Amino acid sequence: MSATITPYLFFGGRCEEALAFYAQALGAEVDMLMRFSDSPDPHPEGMLPAGFEKKVMHVTFKVHGVTLMASDGSSPGTNFAGFSLALSLGNEAEVQQAFSALVDGGTVIMPVGPTFWSNCFGMLTDRFGITWMISIPGT
Repeated sequence: MSATITPYLFFGGRCEEALAFYAQALGAEVDMLMRFSDSPDPHPEGMLPAGFEKKVMHVTFKVHGVTLMASDGSSPGTNFAGFSLALSLGNEAEVQQAFSALVDGGTVIMPVGPTFWSNCFGMLTDRFGITWMISIPGT
């Protein structure tokens, strides 16, 4: 078996909202979802804040065929510092569409345009605080 690295995102109570957003923006599809209340094992005392019982304990989903994992975590709030998700797409129209959809409620870091490494590259932070780098690779 070969090794894999899969991003695991913690949305601090907003996981279902994020999944719906990524489904609309990128066509994300959920493979498996389990709530904290579905766990066969009890959670340690004090692990979950009140109201998190129905939150997402674990979800596996795909964006353009790439697997990501996520959860609401065990506390409110998020901190997506120190990394970006790099999304490579096939053409400029796909890059523009994904960029426009993801930046809704977010912030443009670098508008879509040509760079020395790609004919079409843009960078943004989405409404959940995740930084995305979207491009056509090797053009």
